[in-house]
Amino acid sequence: MGAAVRGVRWPAGVGVGTHSMKRVEAAASACLVLGLLMLSGCEAPFWNVDPLNIDGRAEGVGGKPLDYATVMRLGAAAHAGGDLPTAVGLYRRAAALAPLTPAPFVAAANTLLEMDEVSEAIVAYQSALTRTGNDPEALRGLARAFLMTGKPELAGQPLALAYKETPDDPKLLQLIGVADDFVGQHEEAQARYRRGLELVPADPALSLNLALSLALTGNFAEAVAVLAPIATARNSAPRERLTLALIYGLQGDRRAAEHIARVDLDHEAVQRNLAYYDNLRRLPPDARQRAIQSLSTQAKQTRPS
Repeated sequence: MGAAVRGVRWPAGVGVGTHSMKRVEAAASACLVLGLLMLSGCEAPFWNVDPLNIDGRAEGVGGKPLDYATVMRLGAAAHAGGDLPTAVGLYRRAAALAPLTPAPFVAAANTLLEMDEVSEAIVAYQSALTRTGNDPEALRGLARAFLMTGKPELAGQPLALAYKETPDDPKLLQLIGVADDFVGQHEEAQARYRRGLELVPADPALSLNLALSLALTGNFAEAVAVLAPIATARNSAPRERLTLALIYGLQGDRRAAEHIARVDLDHEAVQRNLAYYDNLRRLPPDARQRAIQSLSTQAKQTRPS
């Protein structure tokens, strides 16, 4: 019997999940980095940005229209160069050239998600799924977008469908874990992260999410054991270090929290974080989880791994 969560029925063995995936950057005022981890049919409004000539001839060789493959390559080049608005426009142009193909919709949606245009990304992912209902990347992306809006119950259906197709996809397992954590199913979430780590040992995002989930359930010693080797490595990122500082703070180890936070933050920011950790620690477990998750959904997230 599938487990029902907030009106979403999951197949047996699949939890509602995606708590930690996207991920975690130093927030400006709170100076807090949290580890989290993370659309419609043929709607006319989707085609409103086109950096090319309206008939696609401006950049064509000899005035000939650019073909689908060329426009997709241009979009990928713009994306790689950091020009995300142009990339979205090019992907939209490619979708107009091949309206039954899901790939340009997914590419546009992924880029929109990086731009924090979550609502538009949801529309684009849904557009891809009207063309093929089981595209793994579109299903993962749609679930991630719903999680970014703080609506894990809406992520249930795409995650369940994606799990049927690719049950051993580490990125999908991470998303399911994040969703599980968001609805308080921490043991289920931790099982997802652990399974992901069996497939990709020492993966930073899975490790970070597992550690934060363990901290939410008060298992601080294991949380530190999971994250410390990654957060203290020479190639560690601020998100790992500051999440470890958060875990130390929740544990009540102010000295360790201050020591690692100083790697990335100035003195005043460190003191603000320490005070915030103290406040979090005084909250009841449910309220503490809500506070951390509220910050994590508000924080600007890094692009998906």
